[in-house]
Amino acid sequence: MVNRIILYQLLCVAGLVLAWDLASNFLIDPDFLSPPLAALRQSVLLLGQAPIRAALLLLLGELALAFVISLVIGLALGLLLGLSRVSHQALMPVILLLYATPQIAILPVIILASGIGPASKIVFGVTHGVFPVIVTVAAATRNLKPILLVSARSMGAGRWMRFRHVILPHIVPGFFTGMRLAMTAVLLGVLLAELYASSNGIGHFIRQFTEGFKPAQLLGLIVLVAGIAIILNMLLRGVEHRVSRWRRLAP
Repeated sequence: MVNRIILYQLLCVAGLVLAWDLASNFLIDPDFLSPPLAALRQSVLLLGQAPIRAALLLLLGELALAFVISLVIGLALGLLLGLSRVSHQALMPVILLLYATPQIAILPVIILASGIGPASKIVFGVTHGVFPVIVTVAAATRNLKPILLVSARSMGAGRWMRFRHVILPHIVPGFFTGMRLAMTAVLLGVLLAELYASSNGIGHFIRQFTEGFKPAQLLGLIVLVAGIAIILNMLLRGVEHRVSRWRRLAP
């Protein structure tokens, strides 16, 4: 089953690369859309440049911090909304309203409050990543059957034991779904903030290559960022696979 999934993923990637190659050679002028091999070559060359490596390390640091903050806040608020009916009825509409608000509209406010340093990128990343965690954790918690908590309480389980052995295992799938969504959203938020307010980040180089009309370098940089996103997503899936092993062994 796993080998079949990997095969499907490789076929999808091959199809996308083939479509990219056909488009760059027959549909779009190569001066506007570089072929895949040219972009891959540029990504290797860019990785050899010290400013690009420093920008990638800065991106990873901002991404990691924003992601951790999003998980902590999202897990706490998600559990609150899922376990408390009053909190869910009072706060969930507000959460959904904020989630639906275009985050780019508040970027100038964040930059004015936090400056153009890493703080604004981290804050903007958190505003993107916290809501998927809140929504998925709250939904997973509310789907917990009350009879499970009643049974655990009747057998003498305290509040911490009920949380550790009943609630936490139940929300694991939803939590990891929120984590993967949050990872992508945080990366988007950090890149957008760097794109508008940065002089040494990946977003700055994306803007520089765009304004300098350098499609090969631009696509090479996008390949590097996409590679980071894929690796991080695979790491999260690996952690989920290990943490959720008991679910596959359960009858």
